[in-house]
Amino acid sequence: MPPSKLTFTSAAHAAPPQAWFAVSAVFHYLGPSFAVLLFPAVGVTGVAWMRIASAAAIFAPWTKPWRTIRQADARTRLLLIGLGACLAVMNTSFYLALDRLPMSLVAAMEFIGTIGVALYALRTARNFAALALAVLGVFLLIDVKWSNDPVGLFWAFLNGALFVGYIVLGHEISEGGASGGVERLGAAMAIAFLFIMPIGFIQAVKAFGAPQLVLAGIGVGVCSSVIPYVCDQLAMSRMPRASFALMLALLPATATLIGIVVLAQMPSLRDSVGVLLVMAGVAIHKPAALRAPAPEMEIVAT
Repeated sequence: MPPSKLTFTSAAHAAPPQAWFAVSAVFHYLGPSFAVLLFPAVGVTGVAWMRIASAAAIFAPWTKPWRTIRQADARTRLLLIGLGACLAVMNTSFYLALDRLPMSLVAAMEFIGTIGVALYALRTARNFAALALAVLGVFLLIDVKWSNDPVGLFWAFLNGALFVGYIVLGHEISEGGASGGVERLGAAMAIAFLFIMPIGFIQAVKAFGAPQLVLAGIGVGVCSSVIPYVCDQLAMSRMPRASFALMLALLPATATLIGIVVLAQMPSLRDSVGVLLVMAGVAIHKPAALRAPAPEMEIVAT
């Protein structure tokens, strides 16, 4: 009996794309909220190391990064190295920011850059208004209280800037058709592990003697990197990129709700208004025209 073929498209049709996006939105900040709880036991850079290491280990058997890197041309290898470095530093700066600032603030600051990318690609009055709303929202979120923590704000701004780098480099490596984008992502994750190895290993190794901490670190990697990436693929396979970008407006609110439930970070009225302004900015910005979709990737199940 021939093996049945399970593709991203057929899997996406098993549920509405909005459902896949909702799962991704929850895990996008549920993983970091669990990471915050691990900071006292493992350390910030140790948790970042465990996140990237576990994600790289999970993606490796599927994407075979060694083959992708060997077969890539010089330009693609440079892109993979750039994306790998970006992932390593971005995830670390994200966690360093979360160690000092509320999740709602750090999440909102990520989206200033995404609107900036839209503004660069398509300069319209609508996008200028979107950027103004988002900047005003972040200004309200920063407040005088958080302006006294310049180190935390530095890491948050660095994370937001690198998030833009991730979008640009991720867009570049996604070109190539078939499963090239996913395979290159796996290769970039393996390279990210090489970059973060000397940064967080010393902290992470302290947790190796406690199996529950190791399992928790793997859980952070699964929740933060594996599940969101897969769900995003399943959502985008049936949802236009403009619609997907519109739904990103829900993420700051998701971060705020998870911060309340998991971390007991209760937002003030000013914080709530700031999050709503960032959401409004993301919602009204106009993305650039869609690219033609690449051929779907196949996962063969026996």
